[in-house]
Amino acid sequence: MQQSLTNTIEIEVKFSDVDMLGVVWHGNYIRYFEDGREAFGKQYGLGYMDVYNAGYVVPIVNVNCDYKRFLRYEDRVIIETVYTPTESAKINFAYRLLNAQTDELIVKGSTVQVFVHRDNFELQLTNPDFFLDWKQKHGLI
Repeated sequence: MQQSLTNTIEIEVKFSDVDMLGVVWHGNYIRYFEDGREAFGKQYGLGYMDVYNAGYVVPIVNVNCDYKRFLRYEDRVIIETVYTPTESAKINFAYRLLNAQTDELIVKGSTVQVFVHRDNFELQLTNPDFFLDWKQKHGLI
């Protein structure tokens, strides 16, 4: 059984990402996590529309961001997104953001998402069938 799935992308820091000091504003690192999740979803067939079309939405209920260094305008950042399986009805991701030029660790973090029915917003307490099928397809169960 495979223990995790990983996606890696590289992006350039945009001017709109930096504050008046010329460094990436701290909240934008959370948005970089989002970029990583979207790329992960496209690669592995677990995009937001895949979840929505199965009848669910997946709000974040926990986010952790541990800042080590900072990025500046036009730096290139590698976003590594790792899905870690759990038996619970949730999606756990871990992130590492690296400066592509220096390979320095900039930020590490994690998010937890839960399944909520898209129509009535009730929490799904067990893994939805589509998610179990997805785990099976990727050798996670």
